[in-house]
Amino acid sequence: MNVWLRLSIWGIAVLLVLLPLVAVVNGWIAAQRWPLTRLQVTGELDHVSAQAVRVAVLPELGMGFFATDLRRVRDAAAALPWVASVQVRKRWPDLLQVDVREHRPFARWGEQQWLSHDGVIFSAPDDAALAHLPRLSGTPRRVAEVVALYQFADSGFAALDRHVTELQLSPRGSWSLGLDDGSHVLIGRDDATARLTRLLRAMPQVTASNAAVMVRADLRYTNGIALRFAGNGVDDAKPLQTRDMR
Repeated sequence: MNVWLRLSIWGIAVLLVLLPLVAVVNGWIAAQRWPLTRLQVTGELDHVSAQAVRVAVLPELGMGFFATDLRRVRDAAAALPWVASVQVRKRWPDLLQVDVREHRPFARWGEQQWLSHDGVIFSAPDDAALAHLPRLSGTPRRVAEVVALYQFADSGFAALDRHVTELQLSPRGSWSLGLDDGSHVLIGRDDATARLTRLLRAMPQVTASNAAVMVRADLRYTNGIALRFAGNGVDDAKPLQTRDMR
């Protein structure tokens, strides 16, 4: 008997011994052996309860320690509203750890969505506790521009005891905002920061010289600002030239 034939016979013999063993081990791993009996949910949870996470992932825990698919567990938890990311770990012999990180809402986005501090637009149920947040809107690819202009405008108006409650970037690229006193500012498409700066510099002069409340400012002029005031139920539109503001 030559060497190759002997090796072939030995190889077949080894396979005949190992295959049943592999099948048994595989069956043990795939079966409901060493069940996960403890579930630990961690994370700073303000909008999602630990119980909601448990309910979401429990259907994925029917298999044993080795057979439980962590990806499926993670996806089940990540599908919950307000959830930004999920980390899942198994700890021998029976513990499953699910760590949840929520979106931190920075503003409302459009009519039905939210914008997180990470710049992520996400969908979640309304929350009355967040009614104080501003409403921003625009095309998703320009989120960074919307946030930057909001922060610039709100900081500027805060010095005048006002705050921006709404900032909109229209589909045509035109900016507008609303203030907490009910007034509106039409900014236009170009040089939004420069135009807002012009208005902010003019506001002390405007409020000092007009007893009526400003209800609208139109900044879409090259050399001036059109202001509308409310007085005795009648709006009064007045132009304010930039040379008077220097």
